[in-house]
Amino acid sequence: MTRTDMPPAYDERSTLTTFLDYARATAAAKCAGLAPRETGTAPLATSPLMTPGGLISHLRWVEYYWFQVVFLGEEDEGPWTDEDPDREMRIGATTPIAELLTAYEEQSARYRELVAATDLSATAKRPVRDGSHVTLNWILMHLIEETSRHNGHLDILRELIDGTTGD
Repeated sequence: MTRTDMPPAYDERSTLTTFLDYARATAAAKCAGLAPRETGTAPLATSPLMTPGGLISHLRWVEYYWFQVVFLGEEDEGPWTDEDPDREMRIGATTPIAELLTAYEEQSARYRELVAATDLSATAKRPVRDGSHVTLNWILMHLIEETSRHNGHLDILRELIDGTTGD
């Protein structure tokens, strides 16, 4: 995927999908060149689950939750459990980063198709915490926010792990 924040057109769909893809590509770029042992490195003592691999796994599963569980209304088959609500973070810390990034990109490709074929004002099948049914537009905005926020975490982790800074 080409990493750009410039949409091919300035309509709402193009802008939203371009920014989500840009945030996704930024997350992948933040992990480029990590050694296998660094994928599970948690350099922040107060955040033992905050690892590059854990964050990529989390981003993948957050998109799964919003698109498949909330929007499409499918059963939640995510890795989390009541006993371990952050399990996707633990799994990501021990999974090779290439495997995590491939799964994330393959899933993102499916969601691009879903978004391209669906009206942005379509509402989710499942309600959110307040009982409302959010729109696909809202989900895209939320995922841009979520992914961008975690890109900041990845940026900090990467600098602490090996000094790498930048895009």
